[in-house]
Amino acid sequence: MTITIDCLGQRCPLPVIALAKRLPDAAVGDVIRVLADDPAAANDIPAWCRMRGQEYVGGHTVNGAPAFDVRRLS
Repeated sequence: MTITIDCLGQRCPLPVIALAKRLPDAAVGDVIRVLADDPAAANDIPAWCRMRGQEYVGGHTVNGAPAFDVRRLS
């Protein structure tokens, strides 16, 4: 399952905070997709994944919006 969080227009650290809050809603193996146009998200989300032991799947665009996918590992 994929959970999408719309953080478009929000600045650092709000996208990472939103990701952290939604992580408990995801089952292990689910993907949380963060839509975030703040340039810092490209660095902050992978760094958060390394610190929290989650898998950063990658960044791409969804309907023209920057998206970052995180798989819950634990």
